[in-house]
Parts: sequence; C-alpha cells; structure tokens
Amino acid sequence: MTDTLSALLRPCFPTIFTNDERWRATLATAAYTARVFLAIGIALFLAFTFQLQSPMSAATTVLIVANPTVGAMVSKSMWRVIGTIIGASISVGVMAAFVQSPVLYYAALAFFVGLACMVATFLRLFRAYAAVLTGYTIVIVSSPAFANPDSIFLAAMGRLSAVTTGVVVTAFVFMVTSPRKPSQVLVTLGDVFRETVRHALSFHSAESNRSSPAQAAEAMEDQMPGLENTSSTPAFRGLPQPLYDSRGRLLARMTGLGPAIEYAAADDRDMLARVSRLRIGLIRLTGLIVTYHPYWLNLSLANGASCQVHQEVAETLKIILDLTEQPGWQDNPKPVSDCIHATLEKLDILERQNPTPTVLASLDNTRDVLVHLDMALHDITTRRPGRRSVKMATYLEWPMAMRNGARGMFIALLAGMLWYVLHWSAGPMLMLYVVAASSLLSTTPSAAKTSPLMAVGTALAIPASFLCHVVGLPRIDGYPLLWMTVCLFLLPGVWLQFHPRYSIGAFGYAVFFTMMLSVTNPIVYDDMTLTNNWMTMAAACVLLVLVFRVILPADHRLDAARLVSSLTRSVQQLAAAPQNRPILWVVWESLQLQKIARLMMRLSFLDESVDRKGYTDAAFAAISLGRLIVRLRWNAGHTVLAPSAHDALLDALKSFRTLHHAPEQTAATLLKTAQHISAIPHPEAACLARERVVSCLEQAAYIITSVPGFFHRYGPLQLSRDIPGANAGVTAAVPHHNPVFG
Repeated sequence: MTDTLSALLRPCFPTIFTNDERWRATLATAAYTARVFLAIGIALFLAFTFQLQSPMSAATTVLIVANPTVGAMVSKSMWRVIGTIIGASISVGVMAAFVQSPVLYYAALAFFVGLACMVATFLRLFRAYAAVLTGYTIVIVSSPAFANPDSIFLAAMGRLSAVTTGVVVTAFVFMVTSPRKPSQVLVTLGDVFRETVRHALSFHSAESNRSSPAQAAEAMEDQMPGLENTSSTPAFRGLPQPLYDSRGRLLARMTGLGPAIEYAAADDRDMLARVSRLRIGLIRLTGLIVTYHPYWLNLSLANGASCQVHQEVAETLKIILDLTEQPGWQDNPKPVSDCIHATLEKLDILERQNPTPTVLASLDNTRDVLVHLDMALHDITTRRPGRRSVKMATYLEWPMAMRNGARGMFIALLAGMLWYVLHWSAGPMLMLYVVAASSLLSTTPSAAKTSPLMAVGTALAIPASFLCHVVGLPRIDGYPLLWMTVCLFLLPGVWLQFHPRYSIGAFGYAVFFTMMLSVTNPIVYDDMTLTNNWMTMAAACVLLVLVFRVILPADHRLDAARLVSSLTRSVQQLAAAPQNRPILWVVWESLQLQKIARLMMRLSFLDESVDRKGYTDAAFAAISLGRLIVRLRWNAGHTVLAPSAHDALLDALKSFRTLHHAPEQTAATLLKTAQHISAIPHPEAACLARERVVSCLEQAAYIITSVPGFFHRYGPLQLSRDIPGANAGVTAAVPHHNPVFG
C-alpha cells in the first residue's frame, strides 16, 4: 500500500524531491551555503568590532577560503595567509623603492604580478593560492596608499588583519559544523581498486574467448588490414566503446581522488603519515588503467596459445573481485595478495612450457599488470609505512606558465598606465580587478577559455551591487539586516560555485560583488563614486577578455603538440639513460601521466577534425613503450646473454635516439636486432632470456609502427591547421615534407 501511494505521489513532486541522488546533492549544497553565510556573518561582525579599514575584505576571504572539505579549507587558509604576508611585504618594498617614480612603480608591480601568475601555474592544488594572493595582495595593499605612500604599512597591516579574521572564522565554523571523515578516502580508494580490477577483467575476458589458434588466426586476419590504414579514423585494434567509457570514468574519478588524498592528509595525522604511499598507490592504479589501449596484446593475436594466459588472469581477477566484496578486506589484504602471487607462479610455469615470443609478449604484459596490482594493493592498505618515501616529480609546463605570466604582466602594466595617463579616479579599482582576476585564472586549466566566464560573473555582480546599494543598504538600521541582505545577494554565487558549468562565473560573481560593495562603519553613500566604480568594473571585464582571448590567446593545438613531443623525448631519455643509473618506474610513470592528463584536456578543446581518441591511445602506448624499455634495460643488466646479443641489445636501446625524427627507422632497427638476437645460439639456461628480449623488441617496434604520427616531430598535430595532412590520423605514415610550406 505504501509503495503504491508513493508511486502515485512521486510524479506530483519536482524531480529534485524524487531523485535521491539529486536530493542529497541539494542538501549538501544547502549545508555548505549555510556554513558560508554563518562564517560571513561572524567575520563581518568581528571586522566591524575591530574597526578594520576594509571590513568586507573579511567576507571576501570567507568566499575564497571556504570549501566543503575541511582538509581543503585548512590547506587553502594556510596558503592564503602565507601569500598575503608575502604580497604585503613586496607591496611595502616596491612602494618604498619607487615612491616618486610612478612609471617604474607600475613596471615593478607588473613584474611581480607576472611572476606570481607564472608560479601559480606551476603549483598544485591550493598551494597555488599563495602565489595568487601574493599577486593581487600587492595591488590591494598599495592602491589605497598610492595617494599617501606613508600609509602603506598601515594598509598592509589592515589587509593582513582582515584576511586573518576571515581565515580564522572560516576554519572555526567549518571545523565545528562539517562532518570530518578523512577515512572515507580509504573507502574510495578501495572502490577504485575494485573498479580497476573490473576494467581489467573485461579486457582479459574478451581476449580469453579466442581459445584456439584458428580463432586467433581469424581475428588476426580481420585486424591486420587496419595496420596499413592511413585514413584519419584508424580501426586497428580499436577497443569497444563500453571499454572506452569505463576508462574515461575511471580516469576522471582518479583525477579527483588525488586532491582528496592531499586534503585528508591535511585534516588527519594518520592520513598524513600514509599520504605518500596512498599517492603512489593511486598512480599505480592509474597506470594500470592506461595500460589497456588498442596497441597492447597485439602480438598475441598470432597465436591462440596466449589465450590461456588471459584465461588465467581473468579467473584471478574474478577471485579478487569476490574477495574484495567482503567487508574489511582492506584491513586484511593477504588473501588478495596470495591469489595474485599464485597466479604469477602459474604464469612462470606456462612461460617455461611455451617460451615463444608471441606467448612471452602476453606473459610479460600480464605479469606487469599483476605485479603492479599487488604493489598498488600494498600501497593503499599498509597502515604503518616506512619513513622512507618516494619523491614524486611534478611536471612544469613552462610554455603555459610563461604565457600566463606574460598575460598578468601585460594586463597589470596596461591598467597601471591607463590609470596614470587618464588620471582615472577609479584606477585602483581597475588594477585591483584585472590583477586579481588574472591571478585567479592562472590556476585554471585554460585561462583563455575561462576568462569570459569570469568576466560574465563579474558583470552580473555590477547590477546586483547596484540593487544592493539602492534597495537594500538604505533600509538597514542594524547589523542583522546587513548580514541578511549581503547573504541574499550572495546566494546565487555561493550556491552555483560547485556546478561544473557555472563554477568560475559564480565564483567571480560572489568574490567581486563583495569587492564592489561599499560597506563601511558608518555607511556613506556617494553615487558618483559608486557609479564610477561600476563603470570601471565593466571596462575591466572587457579588458580581461581582450587580453586573454585576443591579445595573448591560447593555442591548444600547439600546447598539445608540445606535450606529445615531451612524451616522445621522455621515452628517448629513458632509453638513453646510463645502465648504472637506477630507474624508479613509478616516478617516470607519474610524470608521464601528468602530461597525458594535460594532453587529454587540450585535445578536448580541439574540434572533431583532430584524431583525439587516437592521440589519447597513442599517449598510453608511449607509456607501454616505456615499460618495454625498462624490461630491455633490466635484461641488459641482469641476464646472461651472449656477448654479441648483449651488444646488439645496447645498440637497439641507442636506436631510440632517432625516435622523434625517424620513428620508422627506429622500428626497423628494433626488428632487425630482434631477428639478429634470435639467430644467435645461446645456452639452454639463457634461451628464455633471449626470447624475452626478442619479444620486447618486437612489441616496441610494433607500437612505433602503429602510431608513427604520434612520435614523429612533424606528425599531424605538429603542423599548422592549413598544411595538408594536419588532420591525418595518428596511425598514418608521416610523409617527407617541409614543416612550414608543406
């Protein structure tokens, strides 16, 4: 009866009340908004009580610092205070050095703003806010003191006081009222581990269906025409669309889980002790996901015996899924680890029974999967990791950072000169907005793409500020009404900050609304000043979009081409590294995964004429190529090969130096070396090592010949849009042509 009544009443209510997921999201947003408004009320009240020079700066600080995750909020607050101190110090120093030379002052100011924007592009997560705050705190502190330089120190102290008030109040409110569950990250990591296993299972199950050499030969016959495909839509070994969808969802989830680990570590001491291991475990799981691309397991199609390998792995993955369904499996991961090691022993036996290169190709690849899966399991379940931690490298994208730095420097200098030449009474407001907006945009993946959204949000704050001054503030006779009025106008910006489509615009609306709101104690109304400020903000929005989209626009195709070249050079450097230098695979892989994440983002900004899926798969294949190089290096240093075979292997590694300008030549050298080594007689004890080397060389050659357009320095993505062949597929051979004239 209850179910029937619920079914009858459900269509009468809006979707938000009948959809459980949307209802939970709405409640979470409402709770976050309530916390923000409570923090604004307390911070603004304290700012008035302390008689700070700019009380609304405390409310602005709350809007910038607030975050649903307590750990994120704590990290953001700490770095905001650090950035404010650095910016205030620089502001005092620059004003003291160039107090009687406005032009030099603007030049020095522009330099530091550009430097802050460049550093903000490099830093990760909320560490970037230290650089952002450094950039626009210089302007916030110095602008009021420009007419009276002697007051610069008091302005700096007032700014620091307002920021500290906002930070402390926000931290207090959110830590008291927010549910703190840092251990939830561990549960999410366990779910991601299971999803990774399920993704691998779907791949190996499909491969294990070819249970006979006849079926494998038939599949090989169907797939081989794609090897010579030169169209812009390659078909060779394309994965089924559900597998692509699964991979995309998993990678997106892992990308969001990285910051969650950092934030949990900022909120919990136990998580802080494990943060390095958890980060490495996440990297290993991400590496396993990118392992499954269309160019992997290709040689296994030639021999049905490799299907037994996939059957063994598929059965193991099913057992792992069953074991991880039990509650508390992360507290006792030994059964899962024992299952993995038992399968590895079976693969070793299978390797000795059929040591042919085609079977060894599948054996080595699947062994890598199981080994890294076991290591990832150890990383995410170890509760007391050793003190020794692996230092992960951070990819520094210099072209993007230099461009953001140039934008910040140019727009700060331009606004300063407009202020100086036109004697604009609202010049400080102009500089304040363009510097703050450009600093904040430097932390986004694409500043050029998000600058119009920031400008639109700020433009919407202008009429809201007008209505607040005309309708709301004149009728206020006490602090509670002021608080309620400010929160009413801030509601759209705070509510929409975590909506993916409107987040940047909503953030700009909320932050710059408080900046335009002239609330002092007592409130003084000056219509001319307010109108001048609003017109200045409108002009600043136009100036922001003009600089970021017209004068210094982004070239996403060029950025993507640079990332592709960087991946290729990393593969070359890995092969050329001295044999006595140890290679820490997780560090190298982490660096390449960072590049691939940026590459996928750049490719998403390009039109459909670019083979985006092909370049993504080819980038994953580059990591597989790195795995093969590591195996070859290990065989060169740890196995007993015939002297001539060992020398040939070292020469094959040296041949990767031609990968960027002649990938076909590199592939031909690898194949020739494989044939040469396989013909060299070896003792029976060394035959298996020889076949492993031959298998790796053949796989590496195959990957290179499958995607020559990716590795070649003049591949399709490296060309200008108007050059013939610029939209060719990544599997197409690269013709010899002039890179400028075609």
